[in-house]
Amino acid sequence: MKDLIDIHPKASSFKIILDKVKHHAKQSMNDAFDYAKQKWDKSHKVPDFKVGDLVLVSTLSFNNIKGPKKLKDSYVGPFVIVALHGTNAVQVELGGELRINTPPFQNPTPLTVPPVEQNEDKKIKKVIKERRLRGKNQREYLVRYRNPVHEDEWLAESEIPDSDKLLRRFRHERRPQA
Repeated sequence: MKDLIDIHPKASSFKIILDKVKHHAKQSMNDAFDYAKQKWDKSHKVPDFKVGDLVLVSTLSFNNIKGPKKLKDSYVGPFVIVALHGTNAVQVELGGELRINTPPFQNPTPLTVPPVEQNEDKKIKKVIKERRLRGKNQREYLVRYRNPVHEDEWLAESEIPDSDKLLRRFRHERRPQA
């Protein structure tokens, strides 16, 4: 700092103060993170379930337990673990009249998308709209294709095959009828 000639003494001392404040804030945040982690780790432990263990099950997902909600047990069981699904999720063998609303581990069938055939020619059905590009004296036309697989797209007049016929029909349809 002392090597720089142009800096005002108050500016250099202000920079030193800002650096100290930044260091103090960073240190305080790290201390707070460490304290929170220590408190969390003290009261929480990772469950170590194994297949065959007995566990209690929450009754929130059951729809067929009779009686008022207020008097229902919060947990029922014990039930035997059949399979593990991660660290906190297990599959249990429910016995008796207990049923769950929906299966907790749904395996949706993947959607099959029909393959798009690339060898089909793009034949234009009609022209839908026209627009003028800003700053250019050029028009583009929104064209719709006969095959519904292809999406509508904006093309210049030079890119449209049989443009004179299609554009004549487009302009005729837009003309107000008398």
